[in-house]
Amino acid sequence: MKKTIKLIALTSLFIGLNTFSTALLADKVLVTKTTSEKAHQHEEKHDESAHIAKDQHQHKTEAKDDGHGHGAESSEAKDDGHGHGAESSEAKDDGHGHGAESSETKDDGHGHGTESSETKDDGHGHGTEDAHEEGNDGVKLSPAQLNLAQIKISTLEYQTMTYDIYAPGEIKANDYTSYLVSPRVDSVVLKRHVALGDHVEKNQALVTLFSESVAAAQASYRIANAEYKRVQKIGRKAVGDKRYIAAQTNFEADYGRLLAFGLSSDAIKTLTKKSTQLGQYTLNAQISGAVLSDNFRQGQRLASGDTLIELADEQTLWVEARLAPTMQLALPVGSMAQVVVGDKTYQAKVIQKAHTIDPITRTRIVRLEVKNDDHKLHSGLFADIYFAFETQQQVLAVPEEALMRSSDASLGENKWQVFVENNGEFNGVEIELGRALGKFREISGIAAGTRVVTQGAFYVAAEIAKGGFDAHNH
Repeated sequence: MKKTIKLIALTSLFIGLNTFSTALLADKVLVTKTTSEKAHQHEEKHDESAHIAKDQHQHKTEAKDDGHGHGAESSEAKDDGHGHGAESSEAKDDGHGHGAESSETKDDGHGHGTESSETKDDGHGHGTEDAHEEGNDGVKLSPAQLNLAQIKISTLEYQTMTYDIYAPGEIKANDYTSYLVSPRVDSVVLKRHVALGDHVEKNQALVTLFSESVAAAQASYRIANAEYKRVQKIGRKAVGDKRYIAAQTNFEADYGRLLAFGLSSDAIKTLTKKSTQLGQYTLNAQISGAVLSDNFRQGQRLASGDTLIELADEQTLWVEARLAPTMQLALPVGSMAQVVVGDKTYQAKVIQKAHTIDPITRTRIVRLEVKNDDHKLHSGLFADIYFAFETQQQVLAVPEEALMRSSDASLGENKWQVFVENNGEFNGVEIELGRALGKFREISGIAAGTRVVTQGAFYVAAEIAKGGFDAHNH
């Protein structure tokens, strides 16, 4: 019985719990549905509000009050702030109550309408035509501008051009008339007789030396000389041909050896005197000239071939001009040139041309000869050399400053032009460049008689580049 009661109680409890859970679930579903409906209604209200605001905005744009009680249609006309309506799509007010058509004309700020697509105002109420079109064709310059820019105009004519080509150079001693004084055998310096810069005459004593080899040669010469004189005195028939020829040969050999050592004939003849000290000998000048160097000291021992003194005849000197190896110039022997040293100018002539390139300076040497009558030129001076040339045929030429690179990119970067004047208008004309003629340049592609700007071309180019526009040129 008790078990039955418990079972009934549990069954009732289970049924109650199930009913409660079902009620809670239904309530949750109802709440969710209600929330969703409210959100949907909120979105609809938001869309409706946005639509209304948009309609109101559109309405406001159709008509707005300008603050003076006058309505203006924005899509058709707008108020300018003074109670005057202006059509924005057709005309706009300039701020002074005057309407101006924007698509056809624009106001210049002074009440004058100007056509933007056809003309533009220059800031003073005067319309000007588009400058771009004028810039393509050329530009006109007033006399005041020509004078201010110092523009010069010349008429092209065929003419024979004389021009100079510059080259750096150096004064050199004339090696063909110079002489190096040196011992022919190992020697010791006993005494010097000249100094640096002295002008000496031919056969003048320069330096006295001593040498063991010379002493032996002098002693041998004395013996040979005495024997040769003896056989000459006795006679060839008496001594026989063999002895006579032997004595003669020994004498001539010893005499020639002393000459090779640098002794003069007069010095050799003095060896027959008993007072002459063997081993000493003097070197004499073989030419007249100036002492250019004397790098030795008394008592110094020298080897055979060492330079003691350099003598040079400065009546005529060399000028060595150095040219770029790629420079092609017709410089035949005898061509004249001007040599400028300081403020003095000398005339020189081409005597030689090197066929090799200097490995150090990478230049080609052209040697000239110059007279130095006033003895103002000296070896080692730098000089400016100007070679004179003349065109074989008449040519058209303009100064280098008359040439300007073409502003037309389609012509390429290497295109050049000159500015031609015709009835006061200046236009760029493309030309071809020829030879460089000093400060001038040969040109072609343009006819003789053309008036060309030869000075102030840069100013003309600048004016053409900006289309000839001048804000104050009335």
